[in-house]
Amino acid sequence: MKFPQKHTLQQIATILSSKFVGDSDFPVLGMNEIHVVTPGDIVFVDHPKYYDKALKSAATVILINKEVPCPEGKALLLSDDPFRDFNKLTTYFKPFEAAESNISSTAKIGKDTIIQPGVFLGNNVVIGDHCLLHANVSIYDNTVIGNNVTIHSGTVLGGDAFYYKKRPEGFDKLISGGRVVIEDHVDIGALCTVDKGVTGDTIIKEGTKLDNQVHIGHDTVIGKQCIIASQVGIAGCVVIEDEVTIWGQVGITSDVTIGKKAIISAQSGVSKSLEANKSYFGTPADDFRKKYKELAAIRQIPEVIEKLKKNE
Repeated sequence: MKFPQKHTLQQIATILSSKFVGDSDFPVLGMNEIHVVTPGDIVFVDHPKYYDKALKSAATVILINKEVPCPEGKALLLSDDPFRDFNKLTTYFKPFEAAESNISSTAKIGKDTIIQPGVFLGNNVVIGDHCLLHANVSIYDNTVIGNNVTIHSGTVLGGDAFYYKKRPEGFDKLISGGRVVIEDHVDIGALCTVDKGVTGDTIIKEGTKLDNQVHIGHDTVIGKQCIIASQVGIAGCVVIEDEVTIWGQVGITSDVTIGKKAIISAQSGVSKSLEANKSYFGTPADDFRKKYKELAAIRQIPEVIEKLKKNE
């Protein structure tokens, strides 16, 4: 998430009432999670396990809960609770705006786009030409939809990221300030949910087709010309490359990459990245042929046991 204008380290520290290490005029351009940071961004880190990763990331401002040596060319914001202060910045730069009507006056709707009854369009939503939104679709603030997109009833685009920090008193929510971006010629079935990014974008690229009841988590990027069948659940920060096929009831864990033209069979569970141009099956998902050979071997176990008993 980039700020509307450049800020200084001193200005950000004032918002947070925090100390800082670095030039007071050090430029701050935005804030992002570690997997999408670029120079000028703030990244937060609150666990020693990830200090090194954050300090060596592309981010040039690190919001951190310990005084550490500041890397050259970077700056530190010192906080007793970086998670809390990252939320404070999101609220400051992307405050929630209550809707004033079913279709916001700030929404932009393209030529020959059809909006059926009961559709909700939030603030600053942009929809391209020749789209069709069926009844009771909900499009949250700042969502961007391209041309020739069809979205079926009950789908929600732009819900909050499922991202919480466990505290003694309960779960503390990381506030979402990102967007959903849907490119041209995408079809989205009924009752699908696509969560917005925490600070960046959740993206579905050109020509991809979603069946009914598909869930896509925050900051996930779905490539071009993918086919995703019903009841697939995709966690946050997943990268699915172009022309991937995912059949029904597949579950995909966070922070993995599915290579181009991979095929994942129904009811598979993906717990690690998968290579391109291969077919996968099972839980954990593995090469299709290998997995079926394993199942065939398992079916032979009772027979093997009986032979062992007779030999005794």
